[in-house]
Amino acid sequence: MARVKGALSTRKRRRKVLKLAKGYWGAKSKHFKMAKQAVLKSGNYAFAGRKMKKRDFRSLWITRISAQAKVCGINYSTLMHGLKLAGIDLNRKMLAELAVSDKEAFAAIVEKAKAALN
Repeated sequence: MARVKGALSTRKRRRKVLKLAKGYWGAKSKHFKMAKQAVLKSGNYAFAGRKMKKRDFRSLWITRISAQAKVCGINYSTLMHGLKLAGIDLNRKMLAELAVSDKEAFAAIVEKAKAALN
């Protein structure tokens, strides 16, 4: 039986890591050992970043809704409670979009929420 060496698979693995490390500074883009560490670390940052992005956008939407709700004379938490009582099932992303682009429609929604609270 012939002896099998791992050169092909090793080269493919190293080339894949170095391709992912393209654009990194200094030896991190040239040397496999350092590139491997940098790619693993950047993968962790990317994973965390995808989670943080969701948090950041939700925070932005809440800020926008709150700002427009104050203009309409109601605070954020009271507005959200009123919407729930009124049976209006709009998510924060859409509410924030209405608050920015269509202030009249947002004001109408706020009025329905206020009416449901009384």
